Amino acid sequence: MRYPEGRWTASHASIRSTPATRPVTSSNIGPETTAGGAGAVVSVKEEGASHRIVFEAPEPLARFIASKGSICIDGVSLTVNEVDGRRFGVNIIPHTQAVTTLGAAQPGARLNMEIDTLARYVARLSEFK
Repeated sequence: MRYPEGRWTASHASIRSTPATRPVTSSNIGPETTAGGAGAVVSVKEEGASHRIVFEAPEPLARFIASKGSICIDGVSLTVNEVDGRRFGVNIIPHTQAVTTLGAAQPGARLNMEIDTLARYVARLSEFK
């Protein structure tokens, strides 16, 4: 992951390790691919046993984020709960809070965001009606 000059902080020193994505065997799409940029944490609040985090996406990525769609934040694949313009919310369960850097997310923090590349192709195709 590359951070803009001067944006790397000690909080980014945590290592995130996940198993490799298995290829999709029932289609020709294959493993997920992503494209992204840096976004920001807007708010963090407790919601039941989880934490609701609202993020603001960079303008070029915002149109590719959809409710109930997927997004990767600092390497963690999450489901989007709702979208409002450039802002979107996710819920982080206790396990995710404990084993990822998202457990320490605070308003104003800059995090890496990656959208599903398939969303880019769908958006492009919708331009040719």
